[in-house]
Amino acid sequence: MIALTRPVSPSIVRCELTHLARESIDFGLAVGQHGEYESVLADLGCDVRRLPAEPDLPDSVFVEDAAIVLDECAIITRPGAQSRRPETPSVAAALEAYRSLLHRIEEPGTLDGGDLLTVGRTIYAGLSSRSDAGVIEQLRFAAGRYGYRVKPVAVSRCLHLKSAATRVGPGTLLVNRRWVDASLFGEMELIDVDPAEPMAANALLVGGSVVYPAAFPLTRERLEKRGILVRTVDLTELAKAEGAATCCSLIFRELSGG
Repeated sequence: MIALTRPVSPSIVRCELTHLARESIDFGLAVGQHGEYESVLADLGCDVRRLPAEPDLPDSVFVEDAAIVLDECAIITRPGAQSRRPETPSVAAALEAYRSLLHRIEEPGTLDGGDLLTVGRTIYAGLSSRSDAGVIEQLRFAAGRYGYRVKPVAVSRCLHLKSAATRVGPGTLLVNRRWVDASLFGEMELIDVDPAEPMAANALLVGGSVVYPAAFPLTRERLEKRGILVRTVDLTELAKAEGAATCCSLIFRELSGG
């Protein structure tokens, strides 16, 4: 497994915010927490490959939003925040080494990678303040030829679909039902976040383990009671920039021949 990451930008204090009030971010602490995150990914078997730093792009550490990588192709997004659109060219250039086919979301559609949840051959596409309904047909055109079904999912009161639902095991999602209609996930097994931790639904499944923020111990206990192996990381500083476990990496299989 390849894990693409990018260093924390010193300009992260100017990050885009939608649902949180701006707080002071300790840049040095954020860098240390991000390094710990990368170390956990490496320990779980990922080949961590850092993209070049983008000092002038405040949100550039959140590389997940720039693309979705399938086995057959990569789809380069067009982020909903205009300030984030300069992040995509370097991600696209890096992905050319791993996927021979790159598709790009075209204007006027907007799409953040954090709004894309892939489960088998289904891509759940969040409709949020960053990703609009007009992009669904573009996704279907790009991914449908490879047998993927794209299913739109409205989200509310949170930044992305992956703020409300993420994979934590085969056929298993961690969800906050207040932010997404969980019935849209069909027969999948659902684990609810603890009511005291509404922001706890974002978890990163890597192999048989889940990388998970240390800030949500009550929900972590629910995961562990279901037999899920959890590796906690401290992401408190990145969380102030509306970051979470999934958005700090792009993880995908390295395929022979790209």
